[in-house]
Amino acid sequence: MIITQISTDGQMMADSLSLMEKAPESIGLMDLMIKGGYMMIPLYILFVLAVFIFVEKVITLKKAGKSPKNLMDQVKILVQAGKIEQAKMLCQQEDTPVVNMIQKGLERIGSPLKNIEVSIENVGKIEIYKLEKNLGLLATVAGAAPMIGFLGTVAGMIRAFIGVAQEEGMVSPKLLSTGIYEAMITTATGLVVGIIAYLGYNYLVTQVSKLVHSMEYSSIEFIDLLQDK
Repeated sequence: MIITQISTDGQMMADSLSLMEKAPESIGLMDLMIKGGYMMIPLYILFVLAVFIFVEKVITLKKAGKSPKNLMDQVKILVQAGKIEQAKMLCQQEDTPVVNMIQKGLERIGSPLKNIEVSIENVGKIEIYKLEKNLGLLATVAGAAPMIGFLGTVAGMIRAFIGVAQEEGMVSPKLLSTGIYEAMITTATGLVVGIIAYLGYNYLVTQVSKLVHSMEYSSIEFIDLLQDK
């Protein structure tokens, strides 16, 4: 009886060890990123590019929006008092789109009002171009990353099925499943990069729109000031 119990316990321990040996190994994030194949390289490049553009544009827009709230009021007081040079010096202390437009208008005082308005609009177009610079590239990343990921998956699936076709006899399910999940990694990565770039693009477009609205409002206010002068 004792021998039977010992034999049963030994068998249970052997079965437990066998199950532990057969337990699947955990796969970390870095392992998945490495196993995605060579198509992961352009996805990494696009991700770094998207992050760089987003950070650079956030810093640029933050600086562009830092106009003193009372600057327009001070310019208005100086212009009404005929102190144009002092108003110019006040604007030279700042380097923002709104201030650059007002400064150009101050430099054109004495010309016909239409010419002043055109000069302000031209400066505004240049400033808007600076604000929107590289936004198109970020939108391209948002659209290209998922497609590159899908291309990597298709290429990986082709390699997996070629490997299956070259096998003789029974095909190992592990061989097929490993090839498939490694191929799917590129699609998942491409979608992640695309979503991040898309959200960043929409956020930046919203911030640029707010700044453009502020520029238009300031230019109209300045033109009205010259008409009342």
